[in-house]
Amino acid sequence: MTRAERLSLQRVSAPFCIICLSTLRRHSSLSLCTVFQEDQFLSDSFHTHTHTHAHTPQHGHLQHRPIVMALPDTAPLLVGLLLIFHALGAWAIVEVNMEDKVEVMAGDTAQITCMFTTDEGLGGTTIQWFYVLPNKKRQRIYNKEPMHEAAEQNTPFTDRISLNVTGTAAVLVIRDVGVKDNLEFICVIKTITPEEAEGRTQLQVFKSPTFPTIEAVETGVSVNEEDPSKIGSCSVKNGYPKPNITWYRNNMPLRITPDEVDLKSSITTESSGLYSVQSELRMKVKKEDKDAKFYCEVLYFVPGATKMTESQHINITVYYPPTEVNIWVESPKGKIKEGDTLELRCENNGNYPSSITTIKHQNSGYFVENNKMVQTNVTRLDGGVYECTFMETDNFEEISGSTKVLVNYLESAVITPKDSITVMEEEELKASCNALSSLQTDITWFKNEKLVSKGNSLSVKSATFETAGMYKCVVTVPEMEGMKTSSTLQVNVKGSPQILGPGVQEVETYETTVNLNCSARGFPAPTIMWTTSDGKNLNALQTETEDGAQSVVTFKITSSVKVFCNASNDFGSKVVEFNIKAIQTPTKSPNIKKESKGFVIAIIIIAILLLAILGSVLYFLYKKGRICGRSGKQDFSKRKSSKDNIVVEMKSDNTEEAILLGVNGEKQQPNDQ
Repeated sequence: MTRAERLSLQRVSAPFCIICLSTLRRHSSLSLCTVFQEDQFLSDSFHTHTHTHAHTPQHGHLQHRPIVMALPDTAPLLVGLLLIFHALGAWAIVEVNMEDKVEVMAGDTAQITCMFTTDEGLGGTTIQWFYVLPNKKRQRIYNKEPMHEAAEQNTPFTDRISLNVTGTAAVLVIRDVGVKDNLEFICVIKTITPEEAEGRTQLQVFKSPTFPTIEAVETGVSVNEEDPSKIGSCSVKNGYPKPNITWYRNNMPLRITPDEVDLKSSITTESSGLYSVQSELRMKVKKEDKDAKFYCEVLYFVPGATKMTESQHINITVYYPPTEVNIWVESPKGKIKEGDTLELRCENNGNYPSSITTIKHQNSGYFVENNKMVQTNVTRLDGGVYECTFMETDNFEEISGSTKVLVNYLESAVITPKDSITVMEEEELKASCNALSSLQTDITWFKNEKLVSKGNSLSVKSATFETAGMYKCVVTVPEMEGMKTSSTLQVNVKGSPQILGPGVQEVETYETTVNLNCSARGFPAPTIMWTTSDGKNLNALQTETEDGAQSVVTFKITSSVKVFCNASNDFGSKVVEFNIKAIQTPTKSPNIKKESKGFVIAIIIIAILLLAILGSVLYFLYKKGRICGRSGKQDFSKRKSSKDNIVVEMKSDNTEEAILLGVNGEKQQPNDQ
């Protein structure tokens, strides 16, 4: 082609002209496009550039990489170039298919697979691996050529990666994966043509965080606070990706609510690249929150799933003002009586720490600054209204409660007539007993610890000397144990004296001195006089008794005599006679002497028997030569003894006859020895 022809093709009417030639090779379509730009000068030579349209392939699709070659603005050259390629055949086909992402736990081994196809086979294929830097540039980490392969030096993956190629799969193996390996990796496949295709996979690394820790506020929280108060903080450490914290109150999630609930979170990136998250809960509390359970929930990611960890539950102290104050009697339980120890307690349904509790007796003005009041030995004056007042020291608001205390009483028993009463014999006796009390009472009368009447009145129609004596009125309160009082009344019955015992008494005695006793009843107490039948007055000691008098007289008697006891008072007299018979005393006491003689005789007999036994033993020893040197050389151990050769000689003081007794108790004559 001449130069003029080339120049005629150099200019075209349109700004751009695209010439595409398509050929079919191995049932695949390729397009060759040449772009000519207006005003482009003719050049004797041209440059060829290969462009790769990089995009992430979808699963199951192949990537077609058209080859665009920029040629000079000359038609002859283009036509020649097309003819050359047509003679050589079509371009080689390269396809790459990769997963969008690969997920792995930190510390594990990641495998990123690059599936590829090429017409030229592995012998003419170059495999290269890259990762994308934060500035979007590529950094090659592995290069595999037909005759050589190696990991790139001085990269974060130099010592941790390897490449396994099997058929049409190139697997990049990354050991000991860390969170900093959370990057995008590129697989590039090149052919000799040279044709190339690439695919991309995002490596996602996960690290489970620690168990969440939760801390409640140490001080209490008041419901009167205007702004939300701190409830607690929750923290979780060393997780990747960033964990999320959600607060719960009684199993209900808490969301940010203006002026009610506030959640503040802070994120810390550790030197290892892991995330630590801390969340603080602030809210306006209510009284019901005193029983609420707060906790936090941590949401974090793992390969193919989302997990949740729940913290421990916490409870906070909520300070709230009272709406009611209660005061009551702690002790005694039941009714109160005079003399008891009274204990009052006061409580309110609030729990404000800065407050003052006062218990006051409205009648007396007595008060204590405490929630307990104790009064000992109470009286009826301690009864009345007691008021408990609760005051907040923050705003000095007060709230009160009151209770009425009744102290039961039982006054001393009063008997009418007082102390004593005197009536004539056979007259009517009347007395009454009462005791003022706040409760119903029971009244009983006792004499000598025996019940004689019930009710407040004591009445005897015909008084006798048996009626006289000490009476006791006892007043009790059935409703209260131990509530009791009493009083006494001395009853005297006027009348002629009565001497106890028969009018004539017989007395026999051996003694020369005798004691006589005479008791008389009557009021006034009778006077007792002692006289004898011969007109003598006897001096005696007189003592008054409960119902009269008693006299005892002691005198010597030499013969039988009569003694008279005369009891008299203003209303008459009585006499009793004692006939005393003096019995003559024997010179000897037979019983005593017989006993003494018998004892002496027994002693003498025992002594004689002992002496007789001792004499027999000595005589036996003498006969056998045991004493006085006779037969001293005989062998005692070889001598035979018989029961018949031991005798006892008994002699009487009045006879010369001697009786020998053998050991067996038989009599022997002296010549039998």
